[in-house]
Amino acid sequence: MKRSSEIVDPAAWDRFVNASQGHILQTSTWGELKSGFGWDHEIVMVDGANGIVSGAMILFRRVPLRLGVIAYVPRGPIVDWADEAAVKTLFAAIDYVAKDRRAALLKIEPDVEDTTKARQQMRDLGFRPSPQTVQPPRTIMLDITGTEEQILARMNQGTRRKIRTAEKRDVTVRRGEGADLASFSTLSEQTGERDGFNVHSPEYFRAVFDLFAARYGALFMASLDQRDLAGLMVLAIGRRAWYLYGASSNEERERMPNYALQWHAMQWARSKGCTQYDLWGIPDEDEAVLETQFQERHDGLWGVYGFKRGFGGRVYRSLGAWDRVYNPAIYTAYRLAVHQRD
Repeated sequence: MKRSSEIVDPAAWDRFVNASQGHILQTSTWGELKSGFGWDHEIVMVDGANGIVSGAMILFRRVPLRLGVIAYVPRGPIVDWADEAAVKTLFAAIDYVAKDRRAALLKIEPDVEDTTKARQQMRDLGFRPSPQTVQPPRTIMLDITGTEEQILARMNQGTRRKIRTAEKRDVTVRRGEGADLASFSTLSEQTGERDGFNVHSPEYFRAVFDLFAARYGALFMASLDQRDLAGLMVLAIGRRAWYLYGASSNEERERMPNYALQWHAMQWARSKGCTQYDLWGIPDEDEAVLETQFQERHDGLWGVYGFKRGFGGRVYRSLGAWDRVYNPAIYTAYRLAVHQRD
């Protein structure tokens, strides 16, 4: 086992994440981002004869009300889940580091599809379903292989029409630079006010851009006559891309700038070698419920489901959040605090 308090090369870890088709939230860059906003991070790697065979980027944070430290593995760890010995070896290493950091619990959100078998594996490893998820467990995954015409054909007719509408109504899309972040942040604030959710600070968006744009990400801005109407941040590693942050103005919405942005982001992802595009976050309901209620509900992630479903793809649910308890008393208090907050 190696940990970042020893000799760990972040670049080597990120190469492993890439080669393993790991999640962008498991990169050292994501850990560096979160370390600027209240978290600490550490990488744990298990080496084999030919290099890294498994590992995790772990985030640590002291939570309010004297509830101790939470260890959190976002969309990880990265391991061959079918190899029981490898899984046990990795979690022994994670437990060692988490306990050394005096964590009261370990929360993981594996980058694994939700199945009965996967849930049983979590229980066999001593995890329990968590009362609190950090990342949305359900999303829509788009297949962006084939020709552009084939990708468009997988979308519904209305979405294809709206992409063309943006083009016909003089919406232009450009690759954003650092100077565009102020405009993106302003649009994000408008979006939060309109749709009723909290948004990240300008400092956070600046950090995301500075850390990811050169290698793993892009900012796109849609405008009309040099007036920005919408923006989008997309990140990619390996064969996947993720639409993480979007923002739009209250004006000129009939010109469909958000549709133009998504189409440009997909084209950028394809240029990076991606075959999947993750629309990142829809209500955590079965597809039948989503389809019967999305036209009536607009709270939470319901407001974006109608938009995202039009791009085609499949509804996908990961395992969600699972907790391993190190301190039962603090964990009981933690669960109570989560319940009272909800």
